Amino acid sequence: MRQFGEAPPPPTFFERLKEGLAKSADALGLAEILVKKKLDAETVEMLEMALIRADLGVKAAQEIAGAVAKGRYDEEISPPELRKVLAGEIARALQPIEKPFLVDRTKGPFVVLVAGVNGTGKTTTIGKIAAKLVRDGLKVVLAAGDTFRAAAIEQLQIWGKRAGAEVFARAPGADAAGLVFDAFSRARSSGADVLIVDTAGRLQNKAGLMAELEKIARVLKKQDADAPHAVLLVLDATTGQNAVAQVEAFAACVPLTGLIMTKLDGSAKGGILVALAAKFALPVHFIGVGEKEDDLQPFAAEAFAKALTGAK
Repeated sequence: MRQFGEAPPPPTFFERLKEGLAKSADALGLAEILVKKKLDAETVEMLEMALIRADLGVKAAQEIAGAVAKGRYDEEISPPELRKVLAGEIARALQPIEKPFLVDRTKGPFVVLVAGVNGTGKTTTIGKIAAKLVRDGLKVVLAAGDTFRAAAIEQLQIWGKRAGAEVFARAPGADAAGLVFDAFSRARSSGADVLIVDTAGRLQNKAGLMAELEKIARVLKKQDADAPHAVLLVLDATTGQNAVAQVEAFAACVPLTGLIMTKLDGSAKGGILVALAAKFALPVHFIGVGEKEDDLQPFAAEAFAKALTGAK
């Protein structure tokens, strides 16, 4: 029991996620649907349309609404029960993509290439992942491959210092592929376990920048035929359905192995994660709800589904 005058404990990650996804939960419009007492055809159709509006995508919305109605059609259902059932079906749809990010310690180093469009929080996310890996006892080198922006290099250096990871950087304007090649050499010679490569934010429709990303991946293969061992795409939850186009474009350029969804705090488009799961089946390793280091956590399907639907 908390003593009088004692500060309340900080909110848990689930509490922050639930607060962050409140707009997404509101976007579902369940309050309107829950006025109905029976899961009849009209209610199921309303539920399906609500899921589509919340960016879950048509295919996922149809399957989830159908699964909610199965065995309960034309029966009385309470608002808490509907939220619970809906959360369960969404969690089931997301379960296959709930996969932890694992480092293969047999690689020397394990190379992680991180990509994304401008403004997704890519560099910050790299810093947070580096901090987690260092805490796990791994030696990490960060490659400042975003050579377009001096601020990106400085930001990575700040995160590297905070995390206890070496940062390999050059002056702004340096050739990104050449820097990454040398960063790999440095990571290998220093006995690093992991090399995380930051890259410049690039719009998926900019052919030149996408070609540069392909070149970085090719250069890494000159050092290790299996590199990069992981290719992570950082997505901003507020972009909604545009995230689908981003995954398609980047996957055509480099072999994506996993996704990271940031900025779920305050987004009304959190349901896009369900649409991405249905379309691509790529693992979602981390989700983010803020700027602090512990605001990035491994993705948990059940917790996410509960937060998205407002279920207890």
